[in-house]
Amino acid sequence: MAEKILLVDDNPVNLKVLGDALEPHGYSILAAPSGEVALRVAAAGAPELILLDILMPGLDGIETCRLLKEKPATRDIPVIFISAKNDSVAEGFRAGGIDYITKPFQSEEVLLRVENHLKRIRLTKELVDKNERLRKEIELRERADEKLNALSDQEAERWGVAGLVGKSRTVAAILEDVRKLHAFGATSVLLTGESGTGKELIARAIHFGGPRAKAPFIPVNCVAIPEELAESLFFGHLKGSFTGATADRKGYFEQADGGTLFLDEIGDMPLLLQAKLLRVLEDGIVTPLGATAGKRVNVRVLAATNVDLDAKIADRSFRQDLYFRLARFTVLNPPLRQRREDIPLLSEHFLHLFSREMGRRARLSPGALAMLEAYDFPGNVRELKNIIERSLIESGGGEIQASHIRLAGPRAAAAPSPRPAADFAAAEELPLNLDKAEDLLIQRALAAADGNIAEAARLLGVHRTRIYRNLAARRQT
Repeated sequence: MAEKILLVDDNPVNLKVLGDALEPHGYSILAAPSGEVALRVAAAGAPELILLDILMPGLDGIETCRLLKEKPATRDIPVIFISAKNDSVAEGFRAGGIDYITKPFQSEEVLLRVENHLKRIRLTKELVDKNERLRKEIELRERADEKLNALSDQEAERWGVAGLVGKSRTVAAILEDVRKLHAFGATSVLLTGESGTGKELIARAIHFGGPRAKAPFIPVNCVAIPEELAESLFFGHLKGSFTGATADRKGYFEQADGGTLFLDEIGDMPLLLQAKLLRVLEDGIVTPLGATAGKRVNVRVLAATNVDLDAKIADRSFRQDLYFRLARFTVLNPPLRQRREDIPLLSEHFLHLFSREMGRRARLSPGALAMLEAYDFPGNVRELKNIIERSLIESGGGEIQASHIRLAGPRAAAAPSPRPAADFAAAEELPLNLDKAEDLLIQRALAAADGNIAEAARLLGVHRTRIYRNLAARRQT
């Protein structure tokens, strides 16, 4: 759509000369022979720019400009004065004008001035629109962060003390690391492990068991932060630091002052932000946007990643100096498939949790538990939790059978294809211990039979009571 320009002059010749200079270049021309008409045309036509003669009978250009600036509908329309009287320049600027063209004018000069001002107006509008979008995005993210923090707090409470459920040596080692870190409340920590292994729960255990427990715990997902918002979100901004910044805002570091900042998916943080994060970690000072001086903060940073940071350092997408600063202590959280002995305990934990919420008394059948123990859980503990919740719904709140469990990983895809019993022993070398070999064969048979104990017994050539006895014995150990 063509940009509209309002020409205001009591001389029709001047209006024509101005129109002839501008119209061939794609501008839509509005004309007014007096200040009174100009006020009405400007309010109705909403031009992008006004060229206004100063010396006119009745309402002169200076007063017309003052009245334009008083009305909400026209106050933001830029005004360029046109006059032969140079002594009116200062008064015109005080009235709200942005430029001054002296008569007699050259068409080329008028066109150049108009193009430059309209370009500036367009750029200003784009900046205002962008900053308004950023302001709204920041507000939305602040509200989302508040909800996320509340949900995250509820989740940590629901999962028990620090949520670290399990009896494996892995969980014992993690708990020992957490206890060590309680004594060192300022040490930064890097938590590594696949998605869904519970890295945030470990971070919460470190925070809430240590000397910072009563201070804020601020979790931040680095992947979800647009680059253009990162500085404001992390370091804050002052009112007026950019168009749309209507109030001061504390960044994540100030919000976490005295407590812990948990940076999830740190491996996906943009390089520019990595450099600024490193500086804050080194000197403990954050500088909000628009500020001339920094603020000192006391924040412990716990970072988590599910990617190979060594590979990212090698391809220069992650700073090695930041890695060394974060990884002063590293906690590895292995996937659930590497600590299968925790599956029964976690399953019972989640089942108790959801049963209580739904007002049900449910339990896992031996076949259902065996099916879970044979599954690889690509989504780790998070996937197990979701499976238990869905299976409880599927069962209607009674005993959960293998048929109620929906698996989605590679083991699940292979499991429904029954195989001859002899193939189970060939799948991998059996342990020499007879009890362990029996345990392994029964697990494989249950996986192949989709948790159906009768079918598993048929594949093994034994009575199903033998499988029941085996499963009961394993639960007691």
